[in-house]
Amino acid sequence: MADPSPLATARAQLATAIEILGYDDGMHAMLATPRREMHVAVPLRRDDGHVEIRHGYRVQHNISRGPGKGGLRYAANVDLDEVRALAMWMTWKCAVVELPYGGAKGGVALDPSRYSPGELERITRRYTSEIMPMIGPERDIMAPDVGTNEQTMAWVMDTYSVNRGYTIPAVTTGKPLSVGGSLGRATATSRGVVHMAAATLADAGVDLREVSAAVQGFGKVGSHLARFLAEAGTRVVAVSDEHGGVMAPDGLDVPAVLAHVQHTGTVVGFPGGEPIDNTALLGLDVDLLVPAAVEGVLDEETAANVKARWVVEAANGPTTTAGDRVLAERGVVVVPDILANAGGVVVSYFEWVQANEAYWWTEPEIEERLAQRMHRSYATVAQYARAEGVSLRDAALVIGVRRVAEAHRTRGLYP
Repeated sequence: MADPSPLATARAQLATAIEILGYDDGMHAMLATPRREMHVAVPLRRDDGHVEIRHGYRVQHNISRGPGKGGLRYAANVDLDEVRALAMWMTWKCAVVELPYGGAKGGVALDPSRYSPGELERITRRYTSEIMPMIGPERDIMAPDVGTNEQTMAWVMDTYSVNRGYTIPAVTTGKPLSVGGSLGRATATSRGVVHMAAATLADAGVDLREVSAAVQGFGKVGSHLARFLAEAGTRVVAVSDEHGGVMAPDGLDVPAVLAHVQHTGTVVGFPGGEPIDNTALLGLDVDLLVPAAVEGVLDEETAANVKARWVVEAANGPTTTAGDRVLAERGVVVVPDILANAGGVVVSYFEWVQANEAYWWTEPEIEERLAQRMHRSYATVAQYARAEGVSLRDAALVIGVRRVAEAHRTRGLYP
């Protein structure tokens, strides 16, 4: 049987929250249905002169609490349903951490590793031009995601600004500092995950210095995350990327792994550990497991092999509905993605505020505000989970869905 799609998982999670909250079918339909979505053809002239068509998407799932907010990903398998799921998760994520945003997401179906920098710039600018009616600092604000980076956001910002006739830094977040980016943005998701892990362990009377960890995914989030965990005293015993992984029971030298990746482009072949594949990493005998790669890696089969006491979801949608059920039955505490990895959108919000005010904060100010926001959000979710006897995922979903539903009811239905 095929694993459920990210959209099926997102819809199942919403249905659980709706049942707990007792909302009627009309509210369920409103919360399940994207407000706006666009599918565009994106023609690209390759460096050799021939033209190909890629497909691009932008979905605004909900904008009742504010403008849409969400990343732009470049990946070969991106499709509209995946973008719909990611946009829905962004809606709940922004609500859980009390940001004045709705949820949105974008994607272009391409493998960025197969395109030159010039080709990526041309496709980014054309995609931006095609979806321009949907985006803007008061409408929908993009950020980097899988396969994109701060340079991508600079191209989006410049394309939008040139078409509007003046510079508009607040149309994207995650930009380079030289064009209105924020200090701390590049590592914000990773720092937020560490704050969530520390808070969750503290509830059990455990410190990060006392645990071992495995991190699946060593990209923008996972690499910084492994470094921060190691700096906090955690024994990081395994890391992996799309090519494979490496493990050392006594702990990896994470700075050395980072240097190896800088030199080779992958963790594979790191001389300070033994090879391990991504599936085996999920079943390692560690205290803390951090899936930081892609959706759906913890399904019914892989979840049954998890030995970790805590799973902190740095990726979006890494656990399927069946995987969640298996982990719950085995007593594994799961800190859900919409809470655990919200540090990125929190500091994106800080960047957007700074761009609108044309006044930039110091890095210590940003770090302090991020820590406060993440710990406060965790405390709210954990308190609800304890009071109602539900999982952290269900608690986070209920809080997020309820806040969005309250905004719907307060605004009313037009006409």
